[in-house]
Amino acid sequence: MGGIWNVIHEEAQTLAALFGSGQLDTKEDKEILVAGPYYAHRGADWNRGLNRITDMEEFKSLNPGEELRKTLESFENSGIKVFTGSKFIGSTKIGYLQFQTSDFGKILSMYQGKEMNLESRVKAEAYEHFGLDSLRYENMPNGPEYTHYLCLSYAISELVRLLISTNSENFRTSDLTSTQDFIPCPGVSLHCHEFGVLYAPARLKKLGIPVNTVATLHATLPGRTAGYNAIRKRRNNDSTWPPGVPENLAALEALASYADTVTAVGESTRQEARLFYGINGIVIRNGITIEPDKINWDLKERSLERIRKFLSENLYKYHGGERIEPEKIIPIFTISRLEVENKGYPDLLDSLVALEHIIKNNILEGHMQEEIRVICFLITAEGPKTNLPSGFPVNLPKEVLVGNELRIQQMIEERELDFPKMVRGKRSVAALLYPQILSSSDGGLGMEVGEFMAGCCAGIFPSRYDPFLLTGLEAGKEGTPSVVSRVCGFSDAIKTIESLKEALGGVIVVDNIGLSYYETVLDYALAVSYFTRNFIEDRVKYKLLCREAFLLAKDMDWKAPTEQYYELISGTRFCKQENSTDR
Repeated sequence: MGGIWNVIHEEAQTLAALFGSGQLDTKEDKEILVAGPYYAHRGADWNRGLNRITDMEEFKSLNPGEELRKTLESFENSGIKVFTGSKFIGSTKIGYLQFQTSDFGKILSMYQGKEMNLESRVKAEAYEHFGLDSLRYENMPNGPEYTHYLCLSYAISELVRLLISTNSENFRTSDLTSTQDFIPCPGVSLHCHEFGVLYAPARLKKLGIPVNTVATLHATLPGRTAGYNAIRKRRNNDSTWPPGVPENLAALEALASYADTVTAVGESTRQEARLFYGINGIVIRNGITIEPDKINWDLKERSLERIRKFLSENLYKYHGGERIEPEKIIPIFTISRLEVENKGYPDLLDSLVALEHIIKNNILEGHMQEEIRVICFLITAEGPKTNLPSGFPVNLPKEVLVGNELRIQQMIEERELDFPKMVRGKRSVAALLYPQILSSSDGGLGMEVGEFMAGCCAGIFPSRYDPFLLTGLEAGKEGTPSVVSRVCGFSDAIKTIESLKEALGGVIVVDNIGLSYYETVLDYALAVSYFTRNFIEDRVKYKLLCREAFLLAKDMDWKAPTEQYYELISGTRFCKQENSTDR
């Protein structure tokens, strides 16, 4: 879940819907262009291990207007391949332009009177403008990634430059040496997400192209490398970079300073940008798109039954012991990238140990049935897997695991949170590593992410470092309450939601900044216990908690941040239409 593509996709779609709603005071038709990379075949991606291949089959043909057609012709004449597509949201078209940067080393070009390939030209120009030492950067272990992003940024900046030049008869870039006296072009604006494309607004600024630009940071590379130590660095005003920061990519990230406006998805990221780069920005939160007005209770019940049945059958089949009745199983979950410390896996597992003792006391006091079993899914993986054994992940041979997956499984076993004691009736809480990307064909539960989240009693997200945490909103979208850490940007955003300030019980924020480790772990356990007890004892109250989580997510939709982004890049405000019944 989450990721930069989710954000760009939702921003484009929401903006298109707003254009069609009549809330924008403009007489001109607006077109949205989404630009990114194109991977034609296996090996074209800079990350050879992922083997990503771009699929544009869902899109219709672009049918560009005059300015864009001329721009695409210019790209074609220069040898740059651009793959295009389009889709409509109402009457507003979104165009998709995907640049094949892997060919830049094969395209002949001229720079300062010398013939060279286009990749070399891009690097030479970047060195002249910003001192980017590509000769050194490309020989680093992540050199192909740096080169790809530099070339992609170049292509995006050329897209803007050509669009403006075809739209302005008297525009000549050779005459422009400074942007001090130029007014941004009202016809074209550029919003760049994350370090990989931040050379684009910087290059446009150096060339003097009159375009308004916004750069959004979803994290900072020094902050992400420091991880949970980033909190200490911010407190101590320690701007030194921790060991391991990818210098070449950080050089690209620092170019955000050339954008007209810099935004961050959370307060922690905004502070990191100021600390590590001296960049002052503003916070515009992430969001989520929820179309239904109500929770799909039928989906939640069906998904819960499916998860329970899967666990009950496979636990007995592969671990023996006592057969656990499906209705006695309470599934909870976490889902994240595989960053053991940053995502707080030690905190989570220790909180499950504490939860075991809380449940044991509840049973002794007669507040909970002895047969209740809480099973926490840990959805995290080094990458997608194939040819998985039957019963996966309850049947989880060690040879299936790689890298940090092995480490997390060892952490589970060290705390005796694996299944042997649970099936013998000696434990009420277990952790189940699910090292696979969830899908209907994942070789395990065979459920899409939304179905799975809907079927769980609660989510728990104990991140020690997390710029936003979109998965918390995804859980709320499915009407599933969650426990989140104070460090994530999601918890910051909750404070700004005024309409629901009296009813936020569906999301519990645990202070993992001000409290000691043991207090934090206990608070996670108590929060999960709160949800599970209501799930067991008071379904009416539990459904209210689900509804509160859903309403919070719905109130944090993409409309408000998209309006903010648009106002920044265009200088045009959305009209706030009054309800006719109030006049």
